Amino acid sequence: MVLRTARVGLRVTAAQRERCFGLLASAGDVWACVLDMNRWQRHRGLRPLASYQELCRELSAAGPGTFGELDTTGARSVLRRYSDAWFAAAKRRAGGDSLARFPRRKRGLVPVRYYHGTFVLDGQRLRLPVGRGCAPLWVRLDRELPYPVEQVRSVTLLNEGRRLFVEVTAEVPVATYEPGCEPDPGRVAGVDPGVIHPFAVAGPGAEGLIVSGRAIRAETHLHLKDTKHRRRAVAQRAPKPGQAGSRRWRKHRARQRKIEARHKRRVKQAQHEAAKTVIGWAVKRRIGTLVVGDPRGVLDLKAGRRHNQRVRAWRVGYLLRCLKDKAEQAGIRVMLVDERGTSSTCPACGRRVPKPAGRLFTCMHCGFSGHRDLVGGANIARRRPGGPITTKNLFPVVITHRRAGRHLPGTGPARRDPRRRPHHGALAGSIGRPRPAPPPWGVARLSGEDQPTTVKHGQRSLTRH
Repeated sequence: MVLRTARVGLRVTAAQRERCFGLLASAGDVWACVLDMNRWQRHRGLRPLASYQELCRELSAAGPGTFGELDTTGARSVLRRYSDAWFAAAKRRAGGDSLARFPRRKRGLVPVRYYHGTFVLDGQRLRLPVGRGCAPLWVRLDRELPYPVEQVRSVTLLNEGRRLFVEVTAEVPVATYEPGCEPDPGRVAGVDPGVIHPFAVAGPGAEGLIVSGRAIRAETHLHLKDTKHRRRAVAQRAPKPGQAGSRRWRKHRARQRKIEARHKRRVKQAQHEAAKTVIGWAVKRRIGTLVVGDPRGVLDLKAGRRHNQRVRAWRVGYLLRCLKDKAEQAGIRVMLVDERGTSSTCPACGRRVPKPAGRLFTCMHCGFSGHRDLVGGANIARRRPGGPITTKNLFPVVITHRRAGRHLPGTGPARRDPRRRPHHGALAGSIGRPRPAPPPWGVARLSGEDQPTTVKHGQRSLTRH
């Protein structure tokens, strides 16, 4: 059994919306009280109150009704969140990470989690627990739950861009397969995460997969450009530090938060699509082990403001978490290894060469050439944490190309972002998506079927799907 979480929107009336935000604000008050209490402890030279049991005793001493409609279950979830954050920071500092900080920042709205047995799910209706003496709070979900009701273990009320959501966490079983179709742990594939290609997989049998993330990168670039334009437009009427903003400024800030939340949702969905494509491809080929390169070491390198912005928008930690969650449900093992030097090592002769600037990798020693990201995936597949090379997969010859983020603007038939104006005043738009080349003479092509085509790539014959 594995835990999976799905985010579902809420359809609420004005009164229900006010009560839900009241619960989030009350949770923020609990968070602020814990911070103030530990600040007083620190000023007096006493040890902080960080364990969950101590914080619960302090909450019981406060008495009922202290935090509005927020009941004891919701308040304890905030205490659990604080305790986990405090001990996680303490563990990092004990390990030598001097940049780890304890939670000391107040929040206006804090998510509230309710565990199994404290809430009621009736179809698309959800009853959230409230304090004693308050009217029941029923809200409606905007879609059906992706999990059976009996598998749901907790729901979390939160907001994003002034929109209300609930994160439903369920315990789902690991996928089962017919005899002879289950993933084989001996079949290993190497995964190279990247910015342009979120995943480049080099699998056994000389097969590979490249997932294109150019739509994600285009969405990130356009969002950054629009954000800069909006900031320049309102720079003159922005309030000074300590000055209260006008109503017009508050509307602008609400609009800005809404756009930022929408951009994050779009990118998250595209990253989930990319991870789902990799797991589906691996299941069809009975791959039981994914050796994934961990590139998070480059996050600490300072390479200029432009490259730092690209790395920040990459969100590689969330990308790896998506892949790991889907792999666990499919019964596939994921191993993280250091990917240093994998994109600049020849998979044929094993010698180091300068890292190419483009997508084509060429070895000056043996003449090998291939896709740079697949070269990194092939070298990653040969690594094992704390050990030598364990497998030797042939470099992919049959390459499957897929695209992540078809829901993003500009990936439709027009191949143009609807937010952008045409290049010329009289031009209405692009001519549309280029159609594939006709099949060879005498070869029939079935409608709606994804037919592979063979092209020459260096000295190898690559089949694209």
